[in-house]
Amino acid sequence: MTTKELVRQIKSKKSFLCIGLDVDLTKIPTHLLKLEDPIFEFNKQIIDATHQLAVAYKPNTAFYEAYGIKGWKSLEKTINYLNKKYPEIFTIADAKRGDIGNTSTMYAKAFLEDLAFDSVTVAPYMGKDSIEPFLAFKNKHTILLALTSNAGAFDFQTKKINEKELYKHVLEVSKNWKNAENLMYVVGATKAEYFVEIRKIIPYSFLLVPGIGAQGGNLQDVCRYGLTKDIRLLINSSRGIIYASNNVDFAKEAAKKALELQQEMAAILDVH
Repeated sequence: MTTKELVRQIKSKKSFLCIGLDVDLTKIPTHLLKLEDPIFEFNKQIIDATHQLAVAYKPNTAFYEAYGIKGWKSLEKTINYLNKKYPEIFTIADAKRGDIGNTSTMYAKAFLEDLAFDSVTVAPYMGKDSIEPFLAFKNKHTILLALTSNAGAFDFQTKKINEKELYKHVLEVSKNWKNAENLMYVVGATKAEYFVEIRKIIPYSFLLVPGIGAQGGNLQDVCRYGLTKDIRLLINSSRGIIYASNNVDFAKEAAKKALELQQEMAAILDVH
């Protein structure tokens, strides 16, 4: 999917909502556990109930890998279902990969070719030659961890090197990598005050923003500092939507939570 197609979808739906499909079998409705593939059935019902409100879905691969081959099959069925039934939806493999040379190429093929996700999250610690193999895929996107929403982000990401925070070095250096136009960045919603400085470095890049809702991030603050002329934000919510209820009507309740966020986004876009 191209960036223009994603922007077009955002404007059409008046939404820049990304829903995280982080499926924990201990948290989903118990009636699903009787089915052959409860993970896929949970995802399918969430997707069918919310697809008109969201522009992206983001399975965190850890929640699938934890269940071995069955979990991986559930992930494969989920992405195939999205690509076949809702091809306009932007898909993110939240895998946080990153390794040198051929290893990164293989990671990229796994998620961008074999599973056919539109994008994959990667960690920048090993530098250019660990990221450029991901960037080589046409009309695919690499989402670089820049400033994350967890408390441990302050251990390294905000530490100064030559009077400049490390995350700023990451942003500035990455802009010069081959095919850098395919880069997006993860910036946590709990760091809303940092968006002003981030936008000075990458004014037009898409930002994937986790941390709204359960982690305490504020949508209004993120949009105040992070929105661009073409929006260029994807706001992720996982637990706050998919676990709105653990009853039979879980998908309907998830849609209600998604609608609340979408309506808030629509109001922001109307005055943007």
